[in-house]
Amino acid sequence: MTVQNGIQSSPTQVVGGKPLAKRWDHVLSREAATRQSSIFQALHRHLDANDVLSLGPGAPSPQYYPFDHINVQVPSIPSSDAAKAVWDETSFTINKYDMKGGKSGYDLSSALTYGQGTGAHQLVDFVTELTKFVHDPPYQDWKCIMTGGNTSALELAFRTFTERGTYALADEYTYATAFECANPLGVKMIGIKLDEEGPIPSDMDDILSSWDEQKMGSKKPHVLYTVPTGHNPTGSTQSTQRRQEIYNLASKHDIIILEDDPYYFLQLAGEVAKDASELIKPTAMADLLPSFLKLDVDGRVYRMDSCSKILAPGLRTGWITASAQITERIVRAHEISLQQPSGFSQAFLYKLFTEQWKIEGLFRWFNHLQIGYTTRRDALMRACEANLPKEVASWNVPKAGVFGWVRINWQLHPSAEMLGPKDIETEIWNATAKAGTLIVPGSWFQPDPTLTLSTMFFRINYASLQPELMPEATKRFGDALRESFQLK
Repeated sequence: MTVQNGIQSSPTQVVGGKPLAKRWDHVLSREAATRQSSIFQALHRHLDANDVLSLGPGAPSPQYYPFDHINVQVPSIPSSDAAKAVWDETSFTINKYDMKGGKSGYDLSSALTYGQGTGAHQLVDFVTELTKFVHDPPYQDWKCIMTGGNTSALELAFRTFTERGTYALADEYTYATAFECANPLGVKMIGIKLDEEGPIPSDMDDILSSWDEQKMGSKKPHVLYTVPTGHNPTGSTQSTQRRQEIYNLASKHDIIILEDDPYYFLQLAGEVAKDASELIKPTAMADLLPSFLKLDVDGRVYRMDSCSKILAPGLRTGWITASAQITERIVRAHEISLQQPSGFSQAFLYKLFTEQWKIEGLFRWFNHLQIGYTTRRDALMRACEANLPKEVASWNVPKAGVFGWVRINWQLHPSAEMLGPKDIETEIWNATAKAGTLIVPGSWFQPDPTLTLSTMFFRINYASLQPELMPEATKRFGDALRESFQLK
């Protein structure tokens, strides 16, 4: 056993049929490696003992919390038909002292006090059970901890695995918040070329194999950020083969994979329905694509799950799954920042997941979402087919998530040589916004804004708009394109 940066390191072992994760001391940032346990967080752990008389921690008495109970109304899970258009409603109550007398495993007196950096253990137990059921990581010492959503988890990932002046890999077009997190930390992103399945493995391999430290002024990247399912912004979904190829390259080049996967459970039917009356079937559990976590034999995947797309963004609650070594470092960071997600959110999610829906009911909810979003996706695809000028616009059918990606052949613009793609993109965006439809320019998703815009895309979202309004929205977009390109 060796010690590096104050952390004990041991070789990978096989115990109980699964190996232990590899050690990642060599990729931890100075900040992450030097984080210490919070003194006062250690005190809170002693409060669980029944006979403790506390004169220590600074938590107020629950007696003075002005919240006695909360009534919540949610859809009740149907016994068999997850595709019901309208679900029945059910309600539950969260009281201040439900844990007394064994009425519940969690209550407001616990949820609203200071908590652990892991999040409430009751909720951690549920997401751990869900993760094992869905992904079953092939190494032994993986852990789940609660987060304040994927943006918070991602920012901590960059602070944990990168140093100022270094590079991280990402997709050629990627979620803008990713590089908005990285840039203030002094971390630059190198974009991997994309096709209809996402990042192209050969391009990733070329970037890493030909890396010139002297020219780039930094060591070779050891972090890859990717959204494998329902990619934001392109809507692409990596096939099983593509995921395995990328994972193999990560192993070859010793890369940590930051798997940002809020759309994983929104995997949709493949074909667009011809009309709104066509029956849509949800995706069966057995047909969900394997996550990078499910392929991870080394413990090199830092997976981020979120409640934002499956329940509501304002909950600001999610969870990460990674090796015990990595989650321990994130817990140390939580102790002096987030501490834990909102107590109200955790109490609500605990009651909903463990006492109302359970895993079976949660999957029926996912099926309900899959049908709803497939319906909206199909409506948008039909509207694009009817209203966008195919002389200059093309698009693929998203297989997951909430985004479509419309490619514009800007070279056909009558002023292409004089204006260039950036000016044409701005012209189209302004005209579409003026007409009353919002789309998002593809250049907003480029990690390096100094690169020349060689292709032109616009992101369109089918999640929030009612299907009956999509024809008018796409007509406005199409009219702006026809006006800009001087089409009949």
